Amino acid sequence: MNARIEDYALIGDEQTAALVGRDGSIDWLCLPRFDSGSCFARLLGNEDHGHWTIAPKGAGACTRRAYRPDTLVLDTEWDTDEGTVRVTDLMPQRDRAPDVVRIVEGVSGRVTVHCTLRLRFDYGSIVPWMRRSDGHRVAVAGPDSVWLRSEPHVHLWGEDFSTHAEFTIAEGERVAFVLTWHPSHEPRPRLVDPYEALSASVRGWRRWTSRCRYDGPYRDAVVRSLITLKALTYSPTGGIVAAATTSLPEEPGGVRNWDYRYCWLRDSTLTLGALLSAGYHQEAEAWRNWLLRAVAGDPADLQIMYGVAGERRLPEWELPWLPGFAESAPVRVGNGAVDQLQLDVYGEVMDSLSLARASGLPTRPHMWAIQRSLMDFLKSQWRQPDEGLWEVRGGRRQFVHSKVMVWVAADRAVRTLEQHPELKGDLEAWRRMRDEVHREVCELGYDARRRTFTQYYGSRELDASLLLIPRVGFLPSDDPRVIGTVDAIRADLGHGGFVRRYDTDAIGVDGMPGGEGAFLACSFWLADALHLTGRTDEARKLFERLVSLANDVGLLAEEYDPELGRQVGNFPQAFSHIALVNTALTLFGGAGATRSGQGAG
Repeated sequence: MNARIEDYALIGDEQTAALVGRDGSIDWLCLPRFDSGSCFARLLGNEDHGHWTIAPKGAGACTRRAYRPDTLVLDTEWDTDEGTVRVTDLMPQRDRAPDVVRIVEGVSGRVTVHCTLRLRFDYGSIVPWMRRSDGHRVAVAGPDSVWLRSEPHVHLWGEDFSTHAEFTIAEGERVAFVLTWHPSHEPRPRLVDPYEALSASVRGWRRWTSRCRYDGPYRDAVVRSLITLKALTYSPTGGIVAAATTSLPEEPGGVRNWDYRYCWLRDSTLTLGALLSAGYHQEAEAWRNWLLRAVAGDPADLQIMYGVAGERRLPEWELPWLPGFAESAPVRVGNGAVDQLQLDVYGEVMDSLSLARASGLPTRPHMWAIQRSLMDFLKSQWRQPDEGLWEVRGGRRQFVHSKVMVWVAADRAVRTLEQHPELKGDLEAWRRMRDEVHREVCELGYDARRRTFTQYYGSRELDASLLLIPRVGFLPSDDPRVIGTVDAIRADLGHGGFVRRYDTDAIGVDGMPGGEGAFLACSFWLADALHLTGRTDEARKLFERLVSLANDVGLLAEEYDPELGRQVGNFPQAFSHIALVNTALTLFGGAGATRSGQGAG
């Protein structure tokens, strides 16, 4: 495969998702949930690992493609010598069984179209048994069953462990295919009318996007990012996964390949703020409720990430039969970082719940009890070293960002009691803790000679997470230490005008070979920091550059490699799109866009 990460578009039904390439091939489809197995894994392998291609016979990349405005319905068109044909892809919302609907439409002339369905379950490792049943082609292997149907006049045949179709379509004609997954022990799933599903999906998405409150510059990019976040939401629980994929490399050919189909607590406040500021209170409440369920239990057991329903066991293992995207191995399922200690997540949870309370979301009777329990734990444990925000695998350290977020936890607890005296808590102890953490960070985490905060106590390394210091309210944006830190990060971690998370070559910190691209969320944070420190023109120019990195359908991966001019990392990345929304709100959206560190309680 010679595809690039940005060659793909996303479709989804808020329970799972698929990636569609510019050649009309669905190369990745998770079933039945984001973090389950797949029935197409060509994205991480080759032809034999499964895909579903519908395109004009002999054609390559499409001539053009676009989402229908304000929807997740994708139109892909090819101009050929015989005429023009369009393929429309969508995943309509359903209660249980996910469907992929693909509608082929003749735009002009008469075009011969070929369809190849190569199903492989369990990440491309299992060839299912195929049979005919009631007008369907049915693939079964173990717990999984996939049913394919099309128009009665379209002839389907099997060859080389694949299902094929070939037909000619004229201007004004349409041919639909529906692929449905359901448990193999259950009877045939309910049939979906593909044309009704298309109409209903367009109406539903446009009804949803009409609720967006943002009406400033780059509204199309903001709306596309919000749609992407909605698509990455697991609607039964409200959890939002970090990405739809696993193991898309941070460096082509490298080993930094991780599974991002889980929900990270680090994203919680930024996600909540974006949803609330854009007018999506229902989704914000669902995310807040997911958060409360996920973190319930012993505070000592708080994890950095969870499954879409709050699952805690996410063991990491490798898939040796998949060569990986761009030969980037290993391909990993699960994420071993789940067992790390990251003290910053306590601050993220406290910040999120503080923001939720300040924004008027309905409270829950147990919400403050959970927060108080988290603070009781943190009060005795905050001095520990940890692995830090970026899940480094080089050992624990006294990361400055982690301590700043400990301060955030104490600060939000204090503010909540000050503004809600009916709640009970150890106000004076939390005030003392807040002051002590602040004093320690300013003494041990700041390099006065270089005029910058550092990655961890006593180090000379920098970390892009320090750009959040003014945003969370740890120091005011006009503090010389903040300005110096912003300038140092831009100088030392700048990469083609963008920002890396940290120096991956620093001895012992990272624990992994190879490098990575510029981290897009961090680059948006730099734009925020430039604006907050009075350099709004520079901030807006950087924002414009970052928005321009989105692919032709408005999607962003985790990172961007300025040297290769390519997106890298898992795709599409919620963190990147959350940052885009928040930065647009910060630059153009007025006071309603501020984070809870700026006035919440």
